[in-house]
Amino acid sequence: MNKALLEKKIHQLEFVNDQLEAELNYVDNLLKSVGFPHGLSSAKEVALELLEESEQESQAENETDN
Repeated sequence: MNKALLEKKIHQLEFVNDQLEAELNYVDNLLKSVGFPHGLSSAKEVALELLEESEQESQAENETDN
């Protein structure tokens, strides 16, 4: 790739990065407004806890089926 193509690619990636950052900030603020005190990180913690509980329930069901 020549320099002009690399610079064009850099500008495209910077644009995409800016768009994604804006979207993350929007989602973070939206989550804070509906009760997640730390926004996205709080929602992530809750989702991980739910997954863990679901896995534990599945394991318990499998143990009782055997």
